[in-house]
Amino acid sequence: MIIRLKNANLKKIAFCGSDSIAIPILNHLFRLPEIALVGVLSQPDRRSGRGRKLQANPIKSWATDLGVEVKTPAKPGAQEIEWLEEQKVDLTLTMAYGHILSQGFLDSAKNGCYNLHASLLPAYRGASPIETSLACGEKITGVTLMRMVRKMDAGPIVGQQLLPIDKDDTGASVREKLAKICVPLLDRYLTNLLDGDAPEKIQDSNQVSYCRKLCKEDAYLEFSLTAEQLEWRTRAFKAWPGSVFFYEGIPLRVGECAIESEINKKPGEILVKDSKLFVGTGKGALDITQLQKPGGKMLHISEFLRGFSIKQGYQITFPPSLPLVSKKFR
Repeated sequence: MIIRLKNANLKKIAFCGSDSIAIPILNHLFRLPEIALVGVLSQPDRRSGRGRKLQANPIKSWATDLGVEVKTPAKPGAQEIEWLEEQKVDLTLTMAYGHILSQGFLDSAKNGCYNLHASLLPAYRGASPIETSLACGEKITGVTLMRMVRKMDAGPIVGQQLLPIDKDDTGASVREKLAKICVPLLDRYLTNLLDGDAPEKIQDSNQVSYCRKLCKEDAYLEFSLTAEQLEWRTRAFKAWPGSVFFYEGIPLRVGECAIESEINKKPGEILVKDSKLFVGTGKGALDITQLQKPGGKMLHISEFLRGFSIKQGYQITFPPSLPLVSKKFR
């Protein structure tokens, strides 16, 4: 545990977050000599794992380890607002907190409440901007620093930090890179935020799009999409919910795949050739290079096919995929 001496001249910041993506920015704030991180608000402990034991999220664990006061209300309300006002907080920062905040909460810090959102707003407002932007084939993403308002991710933009998406990036690798670029983005504007004179630009309402929370059904591969689209989704959803198709009622999980533009089969039709597995799509074929059966390990396709027989010409049936992006918040 690290304990800091109190200094009346330090600028006071409170932080709200629940996801590990915020750890780099918290580490940075904690080390700044002119800042006092007075407390962290995070989600309550949740049951997870095989034993369904209560576990703290990464942000609460971080705060506890470093001796930073942490509060985990089921829903932040009057008590948390009173606490922020008693602390005389200069600035509240949030990232991936998971709560809709009241106007009283947004107004409780002297210079307001600002959020770091993992997309280039106004695109991909909502719950899954990292995975959805990758699944939609974006070549560039980034983080937006914005003032919070009562409408979701709609506040004026202070600044943005861009991040190119590499051809082999997954949802997890993009998340890790975005976490790191939050630091230089906040550094550029922190003095302005603390002085209450940060520049702001209203979001273009014509460019707004929304992404929903992902669900387990997003794992099911719709082979009427193009091979390119399916390859994007497989990388985006690799950590969760994964990418799955059913063979004779058995769910098979795709680990990695590639695009094969020279093979044309009906969507969902299987071609086994030279210890390789191809599946027809709406355009081209999906070259599946890693596959996993229930209870087994993720294997290279040549090894998988030695222990699991797949029929030539088998037709995979598949459900339609759920829309990932909309122009209206639902």
